Amino acid sequence: HGRWRGGREAGFHLDRPPPDGEGTMAVPPSYSDLGKSAKDIFNKGFGYGILKLDVKTKSQSGVEFATSGSNNTDTGKSGGHLETKYKLNELGLNFNQKWNTDNTLTTEITMEDQLAKGLKLGLDASFVPNTGKKSAKLKSGYKCDFVNVGCDLDFDMSGPTVHAAAVLGYEGWLAGYQLAFDTSKSKLTQNNFALGYKAGDFQLHTNVNDGTEFGGSIYQKVNSNLETAVHLAWTAGSNNTSFGIGAKYQLDKDASLSTKVNNACLVGVGYTQTLRPGVKLTLSGLIDGKNMNGGGHKVGLGFELEA
Repeated sequence: HGRWRGGREAGFHLDRPPPDGEGTMAVPPSYSDLGKSAKDIFNKGFGYGILKLDVKTKSQSGVEFATSGSNNTDTGKSGGHLETKYKLNELGLNFNQKWNTDNTLTTEITMEDQLAKGLKLGLDASFVPNTGKKSAKLKSGYKCDFVNVGCDLDFDMSGPTVHAAAVLGYEGWLAGYQLAFDTSKSKLTQNNFALGYKAGDFQLHTNVNDGTEFGGSIYQKVNSNLETAVHLAWTAGSNNTSFGIGAKYQLDKDASLSTKVNNACLVGVGYTQTLRPGVKLTLSGLIDGKNMNGGGHKVGLGFELEA
């Protein structure tokens, strides 16, 4: 008999996989990634109201460059950023530098799996030359079987703020807690809970933020080509409940179609086509179902280049 992921004796030989639904929750996701599959259905493949160009490349020395530019068709405002990434594999260090058209310089240094397996440490600093404003954040995270925890210390002129989160997972069940504590005011500014279940083709996620905002999502992979998701949200003290339904259909290996609709009768449609390896085109639109003849509809175009 042998052992498989999670370190539990299962009574199966090493060359035999565990039964479906078991042994698949060795390391749970971080708190921010809970319900990510459903979020991606509603967010990825859509970019209406924006014309965007993304260019990614990698030098022979291993330095990665990413450039992005966008134009908001409603306001006419344009923006962009330049990002460089470099890895020192022998030291386990990652360097990430970013500059955007708002004239903000950001540098992030991270170290992972060096002091201990599963431990990640980082320093994130930003500087705005126009105003002289500086900020820094110390990040730490640790993940192992059934546990994923993180703690960030955000330095501010008035006093540091502590951000902490923890997620526990066991046989598909996930439970998470997230907080933010303002040391200058000795006050808890964020207090969030989450509970969910994750299987191979099904995910359920619920959350309560600050005891007033309630949300939930359901994700299902119907087959190899079709993914669907449902999202609901409700705020205490209000009779308004928002919900949405989304789906993504893989037309073929190079093309996919995304659709979503919410209770305000806003219909989003997105089409993604890989023209050739490293070249991707995204077309999207938003239709106001309550005002078909009055305008207000939006379109978007995205172009991604990678080499």
